[in-house]
Amino acid sequence: MNKPTQVHCFINNKKVIGKSANSFPVYFPATGEILCTANSASVEQLDEAVEIASQAQKKWEKTPSQERSRILKKAAELIRYHTNKIAELEVWDTGKPISEAIEVDVVTAADAIEYFSNLAVTLHGDYYSIQDADILTKIEPIGVCAGIGAWNYPFQIAAWKSAPALACGNSFIFKPSELNTLSAVLLGEIYAEAGLPAGLFQVLQGDAELGQMITAHNGIQKISFTGEVGTGKKIMAASSVNLKTLTMELGGKSPLIIFNDTNPETAAKAALAANFYTQGEVCTNGTRVFIQENFLPQFKKAIEGRSNNVRLGNPFEKEVNVGSLISANHKELVENFINKGKSEGAKAFTMGQIPSGDCAKGYFTQPVIFYDCKDSMKIVKEEIFGPVMSVLTFKTEEEVIERANNTEFGLGAGIFTKDISRIQRMIDQLEAGIVWVNNYNITPVEMPFGGTKQSGFGKENGIDTLNHYTKRKSIYISKGDVFSPF
Repeated sequence: MNKPTQVHCFINNKKVIGKSANSFPVYFPATGEILCTANSASVEQLDEAVEIASQAQKKWEKTPSQERSRILKKAAELIRYHTNKIAELEVWDTGKPISEAIEVDVVTAADAIEYFSNLAVTLHGDYYSIQDADILTKIEPIGVCAGIGAWNYPFQIAAWKSAPALACGNSFIFKPSELNTLSAVLLGEIYAEAGLPAGLFQVLQGDAELGQMITAHNGIQKISFTGEVGTGKKIMAASSVNLKTLTMELGGKSPLIIFNDTNPETAAKAALAANFYTQGEVCTNGTRVFIQENFLPQFKKAIEGRSNNVRLGNPFEKEVNVGSLISANHKELVENFINKGKSEGAKAFTMGQIPSGDCAKGYFTQPVIFYDCKDSMKIVKEEIFGPVMSVLTFKTEEEVIERANNTEFGLGAGIFTKDISRIQRMIDQLEAGIVWVNNYNITPVEMPFGGTKQSGFGKENGIDTLNHYTKRKSIYISKGDVFSPF
């Protein structure tokens, strides 16, 4: 649990200091203390990394898929071996509880790399025979790919993005959020220890300016971005310089719909996890909780009865289940939303206590449940990305579907009911890239993850992801005379 004291980039399998004139402080969110100062990568380092990645990729795509698979599988094994070390860095990076980092961040990262290591050997084209020709398709890597990560799951996101890229024969350059500078470099070291050739996975530290340079770089053919909608739109515009392939995993304002045939304790546990896990800093969170009207008293009693289970505090303590928000600015943004909810007439019920001692100056916000919410309220319409739950009531299935879909987002949705026919009807009608039934925010690596509408496009995880890191070449082999009208 030693405090990190220096931030590195990872270029050509070596830890190096960023050479830009730009620097930024690195904070521990749980105490607000500055751990160190980080230097952004320079333009020259970006160019160097892209050139190295390009040369390494040309060799990597010719490496037998079995060998690529073995290297990635070894990396997954090493991640599991270093679980505690990685989890500690995630806590320093994010302020999230260490129990969560161990149980989710590290596990899902290792699972993703292992999953795509297995898929590496399955890549293949198609064959069609017609009267005058044989038609083949050949699957090829895209080339140099880049990922720009969000700050809520830094290690997991780096793994989710890099694993399919590497499995498909690409190289990968990752820029973490400037709020998370630590764990991605450790992933690079693990890849190197597993035998990944130099230059195939590199990490460049920096802020939005570096992100813009990556997006506009002619040597990069693919961008995978996780973050907020406005930034995603800017990346789409800038990437047109060479028509990059894009994957966009953006924001959400997901509905969690609970019918009156649900066990009240089940409903309460689901709503708490769907809103307060990772301090509410999850894009898929079910922040609009729709409760069938006659079920509200039971739900309210059950969820408030669990308030003592909400424990804020030092995220390195295993009994803590709500950590700090990521930054002072984000804490202010979340609390402005809370104040706005109160001013608009919503009734607040807070849970947990702000910690004292070393964490008194950390970026903690008490989780809050808002009752008496209306669809028109700001807290109901806009993504907050904090521990804020908005409870709304509904009467009929038809009504709640219409209201659930009345949003610019379309990332996730949840349904709790025992009625199978209702489940089938609602799955067809909900405008979301992911629909959970009688559970929420479970993301096995086999399940494609991604949204619709302004929540983005493309998928992470699942077999679908291979399509986003490959291109298909069509080949026509003639059996007959040459075609010519001349």
